[in-house]
Amino acid sequence: MNELEYTYAVARIRAQEGSLLTQSVIEQLMACQNETQCLQLLSEKGWGDPADAHDPVKMLQHEEEKMWKVISEIAPDPTVFDVMSYTKIFHNLKAAIKAVCAGAEDRNVFYNDCSIPGAQMLEIVKNKEFGRFPSMMSEAGQEAYDTLLHTGDGQLCDVILDRAALDAVCEAGRKAEDAIIREYAEATVAIADIKIAVRAQKTGKSQEFLKRALAPCDTIQIDLLAKAAANGMDAIRDYLLGTSYAGGAEALEESPSAFERWCDNRMIETMRPQKYQAFSVGPLVAYIVARENEIKTVRIILTGKQNQFPEEAIRERIREMYG
Repeated sequence: MNELEYTYAVARIRAQEGSLLTQSVIEQLMACQNETQCLQLLSEKGWGDPADAHDPVKMLQHEEEKMWKVISEIAPDPTVFDVMSYTKIFHNLKAAIKAVCAGAEDRNVFYNDCSIPGAQMLEIVKNKEFGRFPSMMSEAGQEAYDTLLHTGDGQLCDVILDRAALDAVCEAGRKAEDAIIREYAEATVAIADIKIAVRAQKTGKSQEFLKRALAPCDTIQIDLLAKAAANGMDAIRDYLLGTSYAGGAEALEESPSAFERWCDNRMIETMRPQKYQAFSVGPLVAYIVARENEIKTVRIILTGKQNQFPEEAIRERIREMYG
């Protein structure tokens, strides 16, 4: 791609960044008395389709689709962003395997804004045509299907596919020409590994489980992280303090919600330098991450308002905005 193509795409994204939610808008949402007021405010900010202005699920879905529509229109090479859809593709594979093995289909559980949408994924799994998948999915899909079919162990099925998804992200990052894709992939896998270790420690998972679930990456030594998880939450915090993810140790000490918030904020921090780039794919990647982050934050607020959670319970989950 030449610099002119980058310049045009980045100029379009800069215009789109002007509509990203700021921290002040998040505060306005927090000040709303209920979900209805939040939806009205978001509608005034251009969110959602006017026909579905009172449906939070459709509004958030519309915003995600709108984001990818923008990227598909301006990106000179849309395949650069494939790595950012791996989570959705593997989610679809997981959902299809469970649906086929259970003999029950719910097409509402699938993502359709990715390269293998729900209907196609179901067809492939029903026909056991795992060879039609990309190599990153074929073997794991077959193994997960056989495992669930013969053992009924849904959790093991999840572990197989979640690990395969992380391995695919890591591999794509290492092959990427663009530094920002490499940084995105590394941060995605490392943060996922930390989450896995924390949850495994809380639920008393074995070292064998961690060995299967944790994906190798460059900035986390998964053998040390697994050993730390076996020795308690303090040991995980001590390990993280010696890495570039020391902020996660501080968040863990504060609360589980603070830790989850830190995980997403850490990705925003990784993307923030892209605000100053003009001739690369970086600002487009950062825009996708920023949009996904604000959609998640809005979902947290809407859920909190709908269930009448205390303000402090919602606020401790709010993510940092890119805009």
